[in-house]
Amino acid sequence: MMSSTNAAGASNSSCTNHSEGWEENMNKLYTYVYLFIFIPGLLGNSLALWVLCRFISKKTKAIIFMINLAIADLAHVLSLPLRIYYYITLTWPFGRGLCLLCFYLKYLNMYASIAFLVCISIQRCAFLMRPFCARQWKRRYDVRISVVVWLVVGLCCSPFILMRSTPPDKQHNDTCFKDLPMRKLNLGTAVTIMSFGELLGFVAPLTIIMLCSYFIIYSLKQSLRPGVSVNDKKRALRMVLVCTGVFLFCFAPYHINFVLYMMVSQDFITQCPVRQAVKQFHPISLCIASLNCCLNPLIYYFLTTEFRQQLSRQGSSILRGRLMSMESTSSCRDAIS
Repeated sequence: MMSSTNAAGASNSSCTNHSEGWEENMNKLYTYVYLFIFIPGLLGNSLALWVLCRFISKKTKAIIFMINLAIADLAHVLSLPLRIYYYITLTWPFGRGLCLLCFYLKYLNMYASIAFLVCISIQRCAFLMRPFCARQWKRRYDVRISVVVWLVVGLCCSPFILMRSTPPDKQHNDTCFKDLPMRKLNLGTAVTIMSFGELLGFVAPLTIIMLCSYFIIYSLKQSLRPGVSVNDKKRALRMVLVCTGVFLFCFAPYHINFVLYMMVSQDFITQCPVRQAVKQFHPISLCIASLNCCLNPLIYYFLTTEFRQQLSRQGSSILRGRLMSMESTSSCRDAIS
C-alpha cells in the first residue's frame, strides 16, 4: 500500500516537473500569438465595422450578422493588450473583475463567432433556396435574431468564469487567465458541461453548416430556380464553404481537446503522459481559436461584393482628396514664389 502511494506521488511529482518547464513556453506562446493577432485584428475588424455599418445600405446577404461577428472579434481583440501585459510580467494589478471579464470575452468571442457563422450560412442557403422569401425579409428580423444570439451565448458562456475560483491565499491574488484555479466538480456536473459544450458549441453548428453546403451544392446540380442565377449560387456556396473552413480550422482543435482537458482538470485522467499532452495542446488550441479574429475580415472582403466595392470607392475618394490637397498646396507655393 505504501509503495503504491509512493509511486503515485513520484508520478505526480514527475508530471509537475515536466509542466513547470512548459509553463514558460506557454507564456511565450500566448504573448507572441496575441501580439501577432492584435494589430491585424484591430485594423481589420475596425475597418470592417466602419464599412459595414456606414457604407452598406443593403442589409441583406447576412450583413447584420457580419456586423455582429466583427463586434465579437473586436471585443476580444481590445482585451489582448491586457493579456499580453500579464503574460510578459506575470502580474495582474487590474483587479479580479477585469480579469474575469477579459477571460469571459475570449469564450464569448469564440461561441458568438460560431453562432454568427452558422447564422450567415443558414441565411445564405435559405435565401438561395427561397428567393421570394428573401425579398420579404426585413432587416429587423436579423437584428432580433442577433439580440437572441448574444443573450443565449452570453448566458451559456457564464460557466467558464463560474468554474474558476479565487486563489485561496492572498499571495497569488495577482494571478489571472490560465493561472486561475479550476473548481472541482462532481462527475454528473462535469459530464453535463462537457456534453453541453460539445453538442451545442461544436457538433450542432458543424452539422448545420455542412447541411447548408450540401443543399447549395445540390441546388447547383438542379435546374435554375426563378430569380436565382448560377453566379448567385456559386457566391453563396463560396460563402458557406469559407465559413466551414474558418469554423474547422479555428474551433475544431479546441473542441476536440475540450473533453480531454475537462477530464484532466477534474482528475478523471491520471496517466502522466496523457495529462501532459492534453495540457500542452490546450493553449495551442486556444491560440488557434483566437486566429478567427484575423480570418473573419477576409470573409467580408473576398466574399461580399458590396463590401469590396465600398472599400475600393472610399479608398479612391480618400486618395483623390489627398492628391487634390497636394496639388492645391503646390499651386499655392508656386503663386507665392
